[in-house]
Parts: sequence; C-alpha cells; structure tokens
Amino acid sequence: MTVRSINSSAKRKVSAEEWQARVDLAACHRLLSHYGVQDLTYNHLSVRVPGEPDKLLIKSNMEMFEEVTASSLLKFDFEGTPMQDSPPLRGGALVIHAGILKARPDLNAVFHTHTEANIGVSSQKNGLLMINQHAVKFYKRIAYHAFGGYEFNMSQRDPLVKSLGDKRIALLRNHGSLVCGRTIPEAFVDHQFLELACRGQIAALAGGVEVTLIPDEIAEFGASQVNVDDPAQAGMKDWDACLRLARRLDPLFAE
Repeated sequence: MTVRSINSSAKRKVSAEEWQARVDLAACHRLLSHYGVQDLTYNHLSVRVPGEPDKLLIKSNMEMFEEVTASSLLKFDFEGTPMQDSPPLRGGALVIHAGILKARPDLNAVFHTHTEANIGVSSQKNGLLMINQHAVKFYKRIAYHAFGGYEFNMSQRDPLVKSLGDKRIALLRNHGSLVCGRTIPEAFVDHQFLELACRGQIAALAGGVEVTLIPDEIAEFGASQVNVDDPAQAGMKDWDACLRLARRLDPLFAE
C-alpha cells in the first residue's frame, strides 16, 4: 500500500487549519527539491498539528521531497505512535523532529537538511562566518551540535535539544542544518537564507585568497534590521510568491 493510498482522503478527515498546514508543508518539500535540496528519501520537514499540539505532520521515510503531497503527509504523536495505518515514527524523524517539537512549545516547524553547502560549513571549525550579508541574519543566532552518530537512537534526543538551547537554528557538525520556525513560512525563508549564506561561504573560501569579514558591530546592526519579532509576519514577505512558484511547478502538491 502506498502512502498516497493510505491518506488519499485526508482533506475530508481533518480540520481546515490542519489541511492548510499540510498544503504549506507539502509546498516546502516541492520548493526545496526545486532548489536542489534533497538527499534521496532522507531528511524531513515537520510541523506541529494545528489544534493538536502534541502531534506532528511529517513525510513518509519512503518518499523523496518532490513526491510529497498534502495528503501523503503522516500524523504521529511525539512518542512515534501513528494516527493512521502506517508504521511507527522512527529514526531522525522521531529523535530530531518529535524531540524538538516536544521540548520546545514555542516552535511549530522543524526543517532538517543535508546539502553540500550546509554540510561543508558545519564541518568547518569556525562554523558560519560573517562573510556575506545572508550570514548576518544569523549573527549570534546559531547553535552547534557535535556529531554523535546517526540519529537512530532515542538517547540522542536530549543532547540535541540541549545543544539547540533557546535558539531556532543549528548547524549539526559534520552533518547538516537544523532550522526551526514559529511558523512554516519562517522556517522556509530562514532555511533559504541559511543555505545561501553557506553557499556564499564555501564559494568565498574556495578561492584560497584572504576574505573580508563583516565586523561584529555591523553584523549585529544588520541582524536587527532583518529579524522579525512577530511570528505572524516572519517570512511572510516572500511566502505568497513561494506558494505561487510551488503551484507553477506542480499543483498536485496541494492534493
């Protein structure tokens, strides 16, 4: 039985708020795939279920990002118990996504990805440098978590949550990125800017020449210019355009 056949009638079974969250999260999968963010069937994006704060929506571990639809997303509680006829949640989806959403009620979306750029920067000793204007958004806002093996074991959940602390963004050493948001648009836009910052850093350092770093006082000022305190506004400047692009790529994501 395919994931789509399990959840083919999701829209008729869920609240309007949950359905919108499904559509938005499915759009994020399609958009990230479009931008080259994909590691076969690995990596996940998740969201807390509106009206059900102890549950999350997440893709099947058998799907690529480009296959995800609103109805194919699966619902679980934070212990991994499925809310549909599917196997229990496991691996990184359970350790990382359910773990963070359980520990951080202020967060509602969790994006974990592996790209050449974020793996590269996460492996550099000094992490993300203030080397371009996209990096400035994350000045003093990034946590770091030491690699302790693949996130297959529940014993790895608490150390990750501890490393994240009160931040929303982390680089997982020798591994990839973790971007959390108070909303889906915030997580998506922050992920996009973090990816551009990492790509810019890799490009600048690849030349083998001395680079110019942005001074701390300028980075702090720049961060204050672009970071939004109101979660209802964070990421919204770009979000409608992102949804339009997702629909142009393949409107079936919203089914």
